[in-house]
Amino acid sequence: MVLTAQQLADLMPDATQLESDEPEMESSEHYTQLLLLVSCLEWLWKDDNNFFIGANLTIYFSRQQLKNRDFRGPDFFLVKNTEKKPRKSWVVWEENGQYPDLIIELLSDSTANVDRTLKKQLYQDCFRTPEYFWFSPETMELEGYRLDDGKYQPIIPDENNFYWSESLGLFLGIHDDKLRYFSIERTLIPTPAESALQAQAEVFQAQAEALEAKQRVSELEAKLRELGVNLE
Repeated sequence: MVLTAQQLADLMPDATQLESDEPEMESSEHYTQLLLLVSCLEWLWKDDNNFFIGANLTIYFSRQQLKNRDFRGPDFFLVKNTEKKPRKSWVVWEENGQYPDLIIELLSDSTANVDRTLKKQLYQDCFRTPEYFWFSPETMELEGYRLDDGKYQPIIPDENNFYWSESLGLFLGIHDDKLRYFSIERTLIPTPAESALQAQAEVFQAQAEALEAKQRVSELEAKLRELGVNLE
């Protein structure tokens, strides 16, 4: 028997308190990569409160899944048009039936086969997630899929090997051996730290240009005085 969302809610009235049940990340490289994906997007969309990012967080989507624990949550997922607030997990029937708009899995030796097969099938057939990407921090393998007529079709990268994400409105590509976001103009989306350094560099540049302009004015005034021009 398939239970409705209301029946599930009745069976589990405190579903919003379900804790995430995800294993530790495979390596420090995986942690660093996940942090990059989260921090860059949070910074880029800092003025937007209508999205939720899950990082190594369980998605609970059925009573049967809770019983069997057949599938765990994605490494990274994005849900748009929802309230941005802390959550212990993502409980579909407590979130108006919303599933992720985009999922990214970080491949490892122990998860790669499941990510490429069982999870891909789950995200396609059950979650109906519009876009699914996977990336290996070790081998740099990157692939993307978009839901088309109910089936995942490969996303073809551009000449820079960037993959366009309609859900993000950004490209995904590899930069310095990390999966990063790029604007539609192929500009790297910075981390908060990179953004701060860029802003600081722009201030220094402006100060240097102002100092150079002041020096040029002083040199011009000196030349005019040599020519007997009264600057007063």
